[in-house]
Amino acid sequence: MEKLRKGQAVDIPNYDFKSYKNNVFPPRRVNPSDVIILEGILIFHDPRVRDLMNMKIFVDADADVRLARRIKRDTVEKGRDIATVLDQYSKFVKPAFEDFILPTKKYADIIIPRGGDNHVAIDLIVQHIHTKLGQHDLCKIYPNLYVIQSTFQIRGMHTLIRDSKTTKHDFIFYSDRLIRLVVEHGLGHLPFTEKQVVTPTGSVYSGVDFCKRLCGVSVIRSGESMENALRACCKGIKIGKILIHREGDNGQQLIYEKLPSDISERHVLLLDPILGTGNSAVQAIRLLISKGVPESNIIFLNLISAPQGVNVVCKKFPRIKIVTSEIDIGLNVEFRVVPGMGEFGDRYFGTDDE
Repeated sequence: MEKLRKGQAVDIPNYDFKSYKNNVFPPRRVNPSDVIILEGILIFHDPRVRDLMNMKIFVDADADVRLARRIKRDTVEKGRDIATVLDQYSKFVKPAFEDFILPTKKYADIIIPRGGDNHVAIDLIVQHIHTKLGQHDLCKIYPNLYVIQSTFQIRGMHTLIRDSKTTKHDFIFYSDRLIRLVVEHGLGHLPFTEKQVVTPTGSVYSGVDFCKRLCGVSVIRSGESMENALRACCKGIKIGKILIHREGDNGQQLIYEKLPSDISERHVLLLDPILGTGNSAVQAIRLLISKGVPESNIIFLNLISAPQGVNVVCKKFPRIKIVTSEIDIGLNVEFRVVPGMGEFGDRYFGTDDE
């Protein structure tokens, strides 16, 4: 449970009820998620486990119903005969329930009578979980944060670029596809002016005209991977460079900058594929503002963001816009985004250890 809460996948042994062994079947991989359901008859017995729970539910069922379910399950699924099931129930299961399971009922936050047939209670729990999840939805907290709508295509591309076994060629190919989507989405947040044109059929079409005063700024070196997508979308766009020394969670030291001389008159697309701690992003945004760029004219584009970085940037600069394709779980002790995708620049430009 502690690993899952930290965003780490775990392998759960598959117990064989016929042979009473754990190593008969391969373990089952369980990945971290927003909601983790831990189920078991003795789940409330250990206080260490209870302390990990945000909500504790005791599902109560009639004794006859429990016995009927046990007989059906043990005879059909586990291959036991009825005499063995009843003997085990009277000697071990019922006494254990009364001595060890029923007393833990007092630790429950919610007690559901009639089990799964109590649809009203289940609906209330589902609504409560939705409410709790909504409180942690960063897009609701920060109206200047935009996460592009997830599809199976986007999830599939994320799966490939996050896979440590993905080849450099595939990593670049699918990263470029995702970057293009993020860039297009970011361009959609630029100001537009209404414009009418005459089509080849002689009809009038009422549309919009693109923002003219625009430039990109990439944070060296990972941000340079996003330049081609920006150039493909915006012909002849000017692109500046910023190099910030990153060490641990610092990312405070500005090493180099080369920006268009008229950047203060332009809307700026700041490019960096990973938003981790947010420190280097803050340094880059401060530099742009010091050059006269209005905070509201900056759109920060990245592929994945850690909540810590989002909090840092949005709190310091509430008028900039952040556009990303996914919000990850958080940061590990080395200040790397998890689950993340590793060192993006090394994987994209082929300078990793391999």
